[in-house]
Formats: sequence, C-alpha cells, structure tokens
Amino acid sequence: MIEFRFVVGDLARTSFAYSPLQEAVYSLRCWRDPARYPHQRPWLRRLAPAFRRLDTELLGALVAPHLWLPDYLTPRPERPRPALAGQLARIRGVPPETLESEFTAAYDTVTGRLPQVLREGLADPAAFRHRIADALEAYWHECLAPDWWPRVQSVLEADLTYRGKVLADAGVGGLFTSLDRRLSWDGDVLTLVQTDSLHTWPGADIRIEGRGLVLVPTLFCHGAHTMIDPELPPLLSYPARGRATISEAPPPATSEALTRLLGAARARILRLLGEPASTTELAHRLAVTPGAVSQHLSILYDAGLLLRTRSGRSVRYVRSELGERLCG
Repeated sequence: MIEFRFVVGDLARTSFAYSPLQEAVYSLRCWRDPARYPHQRPWLRRLAPAFRRLDTELLGALVAPHLWLPDYLTPRPERPRPALAGQLARIRGVPPETLESEFTAAYDTVTGRLPQVLREGLADPAAFRHRIADALEAYWHECLAPDWWPRVQSVLEADLTYRGKVLADAGVGGLFTSLDRRLSWDGDVLTLVQTDSLHTWPGADIRIEGRGLVLVPTLFCHGAHTMIDPELPPLLSYPARGRATISEAPPPATSEALTRLLGAARARILRLLGEPASTTELAHRLAVTPGAVSQHLSILYDAGLLLRTRSGRSVRYVRSELGERLCG
C-alpha cells in the first residue's frame, strides 16, 4: 500500500503534467515485452528498422525484466508540458555516483545482477550517463518525434482536458478515483492499494509537505504507480484515457449522411473531435497539412459545429452540442 499524506495547502499544489522523456523511456518497455502493449504493435512494426540502427543493447538494458526503470530516467516534470531537451539535460547532469544505486534498485527485486552493458558502463558513470542520454536522444529523433509523439501527445492532451472536467463535475475524490479504481481519498490521505501486480511496488508513506503532487498520464502502465524511491518529489503516474486510439488509422470516408452533408474531409474531422485537439494534432492523425485542416476547422466553427479554447500557445477544438447531435 502506498499513501500520500496531505496537509493544509498541499491539495492546492497538486497539478497535472505530461513528460515526453517519460513516454520515450517507458516506450522501451514495448520492445522488451510487446504483448503487454497491443495498441503499440503497429508502431513497433513501422519503427523496427530505425530502432535496429540504434544502441539497442543499451536501450534494452535500461528496462529491468519486470519492466521497472531507474527513477532518474523519468524525472518529475518541472512544468505541465516540458521540452525534451531540458529533460535530457537533467539526466545528463545527474550525479554520477547515483547511477549504480538507481540501476540496482530497478533490477534487484528480480535478478540482483545487472546486464553486462550496464556493469561495463558503470565502471565510468560520468561518461555512461552521457552515453545513455545520447542513446535516448537518438531514439527520440529517429523513431518517435516524426509521427509517434504527435499522436501520443494528442492522447495526453485529451486526457488532461478530460480530468479537468471530472474535477469540475465530481470534485477531488472523483478525480482521484478516475485515475485508478485502486485509489481512494479520505480528505487527508490518498491511498493506492496494490492488489493485482505480479511485482508489487514497494509500500511507502509519502508526505507531500509543500512539494506538490504531480499527476502524470502515460500510455505505458496498467495502473497508477509512483517512483521507486519514496523520498523523491511526489509523483503519481496513471494510465492515460484513450490509449487504444494510438493504433487507429484515420477513419475512412463513407457515404453516410454526414459525409454527404459536410464532405468527406470535414465529416472526418468532426468525428475525430469528440475529444479536444489542435490543428497540428489533427493534421498528424489525418496525414494532411495543418493549413488544410485549419480551413476545414474554420468552416465547421463558423457553422456552429465546434467550440474552441486556447491551451497555452495552441487553440483546441471540440464538437459543440450541435456537432454532437449531427454525429449522433
């Protein structure tokens, strides 16, 4: 059982964020155990040729056999939408003397023995931390950034929007329960009861103590979990809503009434906007230019079929009540 203990003011410092570095590192679990992540299989097939050209021995060794990872590879996001470059700089700057304990903590509960590539690298931890960061950066640019990350980012953005609605409708208790059915909130303590994991996360009594709890959606976990080291700044990762959509192809054009009314392209966009998305996200999902999507969005918005809100630097669209009725 893991307990997060709140005092006055801690709840106000609870926030959401997502992490491109965490998703990149967690995605390495797919290469070790693809059966656990069926929705990623189409991507694995597409990315395999590029992945094989990388430092796969090292990338594979970052994930322990039970799919745990060293905490330092997934640092708590410092802002809601951090840039990968800044996150990689943080792991390049981790104290070299901590690397061995981090990998040992991730591996010890199963084998107690590190793979050869890790043992050899840890002989010079100052250089090894840079080799790891370089391998992750190459993995990001060669495999993930072009097409995979925009799809993942759209799922994570939609999850954050949904959680905000749950908080408004159901309050804090309803929000926490929506993250994982094993979470419960009594007004002071958030409790995670572990009941169905083969490799149970270490129990912990975590005091927030003004540090804030950051809630991080991910496509690569089946239940909520935290860091291995309970002394690190509080973080709770949870399964992102809509993970299955990562494997979906764009919906095909059909001869339905909606398509006849709006045209194939605009009907397709309206169907996708059951969850909020930006112009760029839609363009990636539909494999067209942002300019083409923007024109269709303007027409749908002017017709009263969409609502729009600003999120940071981007504008996000979602179906209006009229748009919902048309799709229904």
